Amino acid sequence: MEEVVTRKLLESCHKAAEHNNMIWVCGGAANVGRIAYEVGVLLTDMDKGRMCCTSAIGAGSKAHAEIALKAMRNIVINGCGNRCASKILEGVGARIDYEVILSNYIQKIATLDVLEREVKIVAKKIIDEVRL
Repeated sequence: MEEVVTRKLLESCHKAAEHNNMIWVCGGAANVGRIAYEVGVLLTDMDKGRMCCTSAIGAGSKAHAEIALKAMRNIVINGCGNRCASKILEGVGARIDYEVILSNYIQKIATLDVLEREVKIVAKKIIDEVRL
């Protein structure tokens, strides 16, 4: 018997950008990178913004760069002090309305295992500070 799955479909990034918070996250291979990603998913699921593909901008996608340039607000969640996600947006001249560096609050360790409470704490911090 085939499993029936209901999926929440998201508004396209292009349509969402002008009237929504765009969320850009780190893709790093450590706990803070994984937390950044999970926070982006959680905020999107909570309808606090729309996560969009940071890597696409880094790969030279003009369409994704345009999304960042026309976004109502750009929220960037970096895993560590390298600020890769922020640098990707800065590289195309996009403004950053809110930036957080998770390693300022959570010790960066070489694991992809994260705690749900860490994700919720970071999400709440962003919701409170950005007033989402």
